[in-house]
Amino acid sequence: MNRQRPIIRLLVGLAPILLTFISTTLVLVVAGANPWVAYGNLIGGAFESGAKVADITMAMVPLMLASAGMLITFAAGLWNIGVEGQMIAGALMTTWVVQSITAPPAIMLPLTVLAGMLGGALWGVLIGALRTWGRINEIFAGLGLNFVASALTNYLIFGPWKPPGGATMSGTLPFPRAAWMPTIGDTRASWLAILLAAAAIVAVFLILRDTRWGLVLKALGSNPRAAHRMGIDTRRNIVLALVVCGALAGLGGSMQTTAIYRRLIPQITGGYGYLSQLVVLLSGLQARWVPLVVFFFASVQVGSPRLELRMQLDSSLGGILQGSVVLFFLLVNGVRRRIGILRG
Repeated sequence: MNRQRPIIRLLVGLAPILLTFISTTLVLVVAGANPWVAYGNLIGGAFESGAKVADITMAMVPLMLASAGMLITFAAGLWNIGVEGQMIAGALMTTWVVQSITAPPAIMLPLTVLAGMLGGALWGVLIGALRTWGRINEIFAGLGLNFVASALTNYLIFGPWKPPGGATMSGTLPFPRAAWMPTIGDTRASWLAILLAAAAIVAVFLILRDTRWGLVLKALGSNPRAAHRMGIDTRRNIVLALVVCGALAGLGGSMQTTAIYRRLIPQITGGYGYLSQLVVLLSGLQARWVPLVVFFFASVQVGSPRLELRMQLDSSLGGILQGSVVLFFLLVNGVRRRIGILRG
């Protein structure tokens, strides 16, 4: 029986991937496309050149940062839907600094990093205040503030920050080169952005595993009433969790402006705030699995446009693939736990 357990665990682990493969294949067949050609184009579009691999790496950066922040709030039992708005706030604060200050890269780049973290953290304070003192659930508070952040972005781009020639969907004027993240060779990959993302996920991993605050967050997430009776300041730690998440997500938004687009555009987050929630769920709330899941999501995102170019299939098929993996992962986990309960 003990020898069979590793095999069963392996089958359970592979089940979401297998189910996703089957369901996506059925969608392709119904759409009249050859599934093998589609998968080949998806993989080829992601890894056909060094430039594409660099694009995957840079797609991982903001998603990794937002996911690292989400791990903090998930540990505290918070559904921080407002991480999207926190990313936008970081991008807005970064843009304000770039447009307000002229400085060499040695000064400008640290300022943009700090500005992004500060913008996201302040947005986290807003969500935390609504959650703890306004008694508004963080889901509704965060979601509502997401729309506020998006509206504020559009106002600034088409108003005070519009280019001299007139506002367009292209966004603001390009940032000065002093505010561009340094790149690796001729690629879009930035070693500094990659380093910041890697440092963030390692820091979150250590916080949740080895620190007292990590234990406090887990206690708060498991049973907030019991945590309060134990003397834990639930309000302060809820706000602090949202602030730390906001700082990391805001840094992700900052990277979008200084390392990816090098300007502020209307859809600056690219939906990474919402996608980070799927990443954290698929990782099982474990920081050590986040880089692997982020790599998968980024690869699908970079490779999926080729489906539209080569096969006239909507690139949203990549989103179906990403969502299906998470859906089947949660489904398999739920069935496994249900069977365990019944056996117990």
